[in-house]
Amino acid sequence: MNKMTSRTPATGNKRLLPMLLGVVVVILIIALVYVTTGGKASDSDVFEGLPNYTDVKGTIVVDGLKVEKQPHLGSGDAKVKVIEFADFKCPACKKWTEAYLDTFIKDYVDTGKADFYFMNFAFIDRDSYLAASAGEAIYKQSNEKFWEYVHKLYANQGDESKIWATQKFILNFVKENIGGIDYARFEQDVKNHTYMYDVKEDFKIAGAYGVNGTPKFMVNGVLLKDSSYEGLTAAVESGLAETAK
Repeated sequence: MNKMTSRTPATGNKRLLPMLLGVVVVILIIALVYVTTGGKASDSDVFEGLPNYTDVKGTIVVDGLKVEKQPHLGSGDAKVKVIEFADFKCPACKKWTEAYLDTFIKDYVDTGKADFYFMNFAFIDRDSYLAASAGEAIYKQSNEKFWEYVHKLYANQGDESKIWATQKFILNFVKENIGGIDYARFEQDVKNHTYMYDVKEDFKIAGAYGVNGTPKFMVNGVLLKDSSYEGLTAAVESGLAETAK
């Protein structure tokens, strides 16, 4: 009786040890996955809803800049036409907009000297395309709200090297920051990639005119080599002088 009693704990311990080792292994695997991924969502979650240029159907013909389709600032009657080519993920675009856009508007747009147009050159990553198509969706509802989107999205810009402008981020961002639009319509346009053709068309047209990065500027059809504010204003002043002759 005493022998049987003394064996029972030993047998239980033999069975318990493999179970404990299994639990430890599972915990270590979970910890390793968490550390290596930084606790982030899986790639499938990150890429969910992101568009791809290869998914866009339709033939794109480059037959002009089509500025009449682009978001704009100004009356449309100015002698000098300025186009900015930009990517919402581009840190340099954010920097230029925050440092110079308001000054350019005050000195050249509000005075009637120039009209300013925005054209997508979404090239950095797939969330560039989504951010651009979301901008198009807002522009189709309101040109004014598009420029609000530009300023606020740049203010909330993420790391250029990471996928941050996901479908979830864009939908939440617009819902919380851009009022005065039909949000249900916007949401459907983003989910259905309604304006991805427009984004791809912008990209193809810009590339055909020599755009290979952002921000880039074109003044009266001439692409500037210099993207500085001084270079832009010098080109605008030159354009004004030409039209005054």
